[in-house]
Amino acid sequence: MKTWILKAITVALLVMGVNGEVLAAKIKVAGIYTQPIQQKWDARLHQALVAAQTAGEIEYVFSEKVANTDYVRVLREYAESGVSLVVGEAFGISKEARKVADDYPQVSFLMGDPFKPHGSNFSVFDNYIHEPCYLMGMIAGSMTKTNKIGMVGGYPIGEVNRLFHAFIAGARSVNPDVQFKVNFIGSWYDPPKAKEAAFAQVEAGVDVLYAERAGVVDAAREKGILAFGNVNDMNKEENGKDVVVTSALWHMESAISYAIDQVKKGQFKAEDYKEWTMMAKGGATLAPYYEFDGKIAADIKTRVSETSAAIMAGKFTVTINDDQPKSTF
Repeated sequence: MKTWILKAITVALLVMGVNGEVLAAKIKVAGIYTQPIQQKWDARLHQALVAAQTAGEIEYVFSEKVANTDYVRVLREYAESGVSLVVGEAFGISKEARKVADDYPQVSFLMGDPFKPHGSNFSVFDNYIHEPCYLMGMIAGSMTKTNKIGMVGGYPIGEVNRLFHAFIAGARSVNPDVQFKVNFIGSWYDPPKAKEAAFAQVEAGVDVLYAERAGVVDAAREKGILAFGNVNDMNKEENGKDVVVTSALWHMESAISYAIDQVKKGQFKAEDYKEWTMMAKGGATLAPYYEFDGKIAADIKTRVSETSAAIMAGKFTVTINDDQPKSTF
């Protein structure tokens, strides 16, 4: 009996914090992605979940290249398997994904989705890196010589549109004369098509490109012009050395950590994680300037630094505009 009591006490101590709070064991988390995990949007989610697994917070399983037509089935299979949290995408299947959440109230769902949270267990997030896009635009507006900047995006949806508008506003804040050529390729991952769209923009006179999609950096390299990256560090990750001045980076680690903590505490609820993907909470940053550090005007770097500080302090707000941007020349 004494041995049993000793073991019980030992187990109790292992699951208690130093201040008496119960520490939840690892939880099982599933990631469900419509694209290969190499595709940068999904890659940012995957990286954040891998980091949580490496830190010993979760047990992580995932499925990639899951078509929307098959997504609900995979959602249900993971919910049935005993996962505590599902991280994924509900773009195009919002209604169906919400129905799954209703059917599995014991499972927490954190889904990329442009609509509002739902019920008690369906939280949403989107890509709100418009703030570093504004800062990036300031630099781009100062570096163009033709006053013509090209922008190549996937689809004209809010998630992309707000980034383009912020970039445009940032550029015009330092260079009111700058004009923009905007194209959408109708795909999230078609580097050859994005490259061709960029080539066409260069032919139209642009000397700076905003590479919202993969493939644009290659075009900039071949044409000998500058580019600015999106979501991931395109200077380091997409052969952008001597081409990509900087990138607007998206970080999901803070959002994922918050969600995991809420699940472990039994406090997960339907929330909009918008603020967790913005600069103040570490969800977005501007990448280093690397080899371009000495090529950006000192006064522009100062203005970018001051504007960044103002954003972080809540003293400057970058407007969110989800309307489709139009070319101006």
